[in-house]
Amino acid sequence: MLRSCVFVLTLLASVASHSQSQQPAAVRLALVNVPDDVLRPLLPAFEQQHGRRASIVYTGNDPFSVGRSGNADLVIAHFGHDGVEPFVTEGQGLWPKAVFANQMALIGPASDPAGVRGVRTLTEAYRRIVTTRSLYLSNASAGARYVEAIALAGTDIQLQPIVAGNLENQAAVRVAAGRGAYVLWGVPPFLRWKRQLPIEQTTDLEPLVVDDPALQRMMVSIVVNPKTAKGVNADAARAFQDFLLSAAIQARVAAFRYPDFDKQVWWPAGRHNSARD
Repeated sequence: MLRSCVFVLTLLASVASHSQSQQPAAVRLALVNVPDDVLRPLLPAFEQQHGRRASIVYTGNDPFSVGRSGNADLVIAHFGHDGVEPFVTEGQGLWPKAVFANQMALIGPASDPAGVRGVRTLTEAYRRIVTTRSLYLSNASAGARYVEAIALAGTDIQLQPIVAGNLENQAAVRVAAGRGAYVLWGVPPFLRWKRQLPIEQTTDLEPLVVDDPALQRMMVSIVVNPKTAKGVNADAARAFQDFLLSAAIQARVAAFRYPDFDKQVWWPAGRHNSARD
C-alpha cells in the first residue's frame, strides 16, 4: 500500500513537472518610464497570439540594471539613452531593434499668443514667438537643447529665453506654466504630469507643435543576452520583439491616442531595421 501511494505521488509530480515544462514561459519587460502607456494595452494581444504572458517588471531610468541581474528578458529604451551603448557593446544585450518613436512638442498656453498651434516646423514656431515677442523658456535638458539648436541652425532667429539657468523638463515646464511661456518637453511625460496636478495647480498649457519630425525620438528593444545573465528567457524575448515589429502591431502603435490629446504621439519604427525584419 505504501509503495502504491509513493508511486502515485511520484507519477503525479512527474506529470505536473512535464505539464509546467510544456507551458511557454512569460516574458519580462524592463522599460524606461515613457512607453508604458502604449505597451501595456498590447500585452493581452501578445498572450492571445503566443499563448504566453508578458509582464512589465520595471519602469524607470535604469532598465539595464534589471537586465544585467537577469530579472528581465527584454529591455526597451530610447536609442539615445546613455545606457544602451555599454549594455550592447559589453555583451549584456543583443543587437537593438528599432520598435517605435515617441514625441516631444512645443508646449504653450491654450491662448497661443504667438499663433503656433498646428505649425508644421519648430523653426517657423520660433520665428512667430520672436515676431510676437511671446515668452519662451529653454528646457536645459540635452535632448531639448539639441532639438532647439537644429531648429535655429542657419536662421536669423534670435530667441531670448526667460529664466536663464538650468531648469530641465518638469521644473522648466512648471516655471513656463507660471509665466505663460512656451517650452519644449516630451508629450507623454507632460500629459502624465498635467493629469497629476492638484486641482488648485491646474494649467492651461498644452502641446501645440508636434508635426516636425525632428521632435521624434526613436526607441529600441534589446534582448538580454542569456550567456551573461542567468535565468533569461531569450526565446520569449525574441517572440515579444517580433510581435512588436509585426505590421499589425506597428499599425496599432501609429493609431494610439491619449484620451486627453488627440494627435499622434507614437510612430512605428520597425522599418528602420534590416530588410528581413
